[in-house]
Amino acid sequence: MSAFGGSTANANPNRSVEVASPPSDSVSSLCFSSKANHLVATSWDNQVRCWEVQKQGTTITTVPKASISHDQPVLCSAWKDDGTTVFSGGCDKQVKMWPLLSGGQPVTVAMHDAPVKDLAWIPEMSLLVTGSWDKTLRYWDLRQQNPTWVQQLPERCYALTVKHPLMVVGTADRNLVIFNLQNPQTEFKRVVSPLKYQTRCLAAFPDQQGFLVGSIEGRVGVHHLDEAQASKNFTFKCHRDGNDIYSVNSLNFHPVHQTFATAGSDGAFNFWDKDSKQRLKAMLRCSQPITSSAFNHDGSIYAYSFLGIRLENFESAPFSDLSIFFLYFTLYLKPQFVMTGAKVLKITIHQQQRPIFTYTNPWMPRSRANPGSEQATESEASALLLMKRNYRICTWAILLRVLSSNT
Repeated sequence: MSAFGGSTANANPNRSVEVASPPSDSVSSLCFSSKANHLVATSWDNQVRCWEVQKQGTTITTVPKASISHDQPVLCSAWKDDGTTVFSGGCDKQVKMWPLLSGGQPVTVAMHDAPVKDLAWIPEMSLLVTGSWDKTLRYWDLRQQNPTWVQQLPERCYALTVKHPLMVVGTADRNLVIFNLQNPQTEFKRVVSPLKYQTRCLAAFPDQQGFLVGSIEGRVGVHHLDEAQASKNFTFKCHRDGNDIYSVNSLNFHPVHQTFATAGSDGAFNFWDKDSKQRLKAMLRCSQPITSSAFNHDGSIYAYSFLGIRLENFESAPFSDLSIFFLYFTLYLKPQFVMTGAKVLKITIHQQQRPIFTYTNPWMPRSRANPGSEQATESEASALLLMKRNYRICTWAILLRVLSSNT
């Protein structure tokens, strides 16, 4: 074991198994059914896909089962507790319910006034909760058209996590809004994130006594709800390499051992024990950022997706290794579009010599002196929607790894 700290790079250095027929665009979320090894992925190609994962010993095979479409990129997904139905939401401002295993057609069950960033099914309440960039949290009874309750948030929703009766919502401006779902119409507590920069992901403790929060600064916070346990709160650095810091994009608790995994833009995923404050295992780094991850229902499989970008139909593109992460100074996308940037965070699109959009890339490494922008999450959506008309962005793989019992 090694103490908490930093994490080196190859496309699939851990020899994980790639799913068959992966998405053609970047993966935004992964989730496993709680009843069987059915894996769902949402992606920027407007699709929700499902695979059946078959495991015999350490051998994994995957079978594509079905897919559905949204009108715009899909950002989030969750399974219903019966293991037959999937919810998905995204930039088209709606949430679809897909009775996947019964072969039914998807229906729209929730709407917002802006993109839906995260959602969760709450089996103890038989309600769906959705969080949006319209600064609201909405609870939905699937038998009704309108939400049963609309909760105003202090800012745009960036992430949420539920472990009944605990729910935590992370918003812009580093707000963390905590709810006791036994009284869901009232905030239980609101705190400022212990991390200095934008929240990217959350995970509630399995015992409902607190939560993890990850941010763009390559750091995770461990926070307990009971003020008597405040001495147990701490933050630790991860997903860093020298002076470069990388976003923590996904946090997942193991369903059996209650250890947890972090995955980040450095292409690494690591396993940790919060109680002993130790890293249990550091996996070899992939060559591209990991965008999302998930454990299966018994914790024997860990799924993760990593980001790769392929550019097509360019007469002359000043790229190193055809990757936007090594973007150099000027790229002509179309005659009317110029994208400028450097080897760092920001890309500005110009039209007729006038800047029309600046994109702060959440996947890029950041220096300690310039850890990033509060606008990164929304910029990610808006810029990719605009840019994907001009080039193709492809996720190379969704990988599955069989875990040993001591992970």
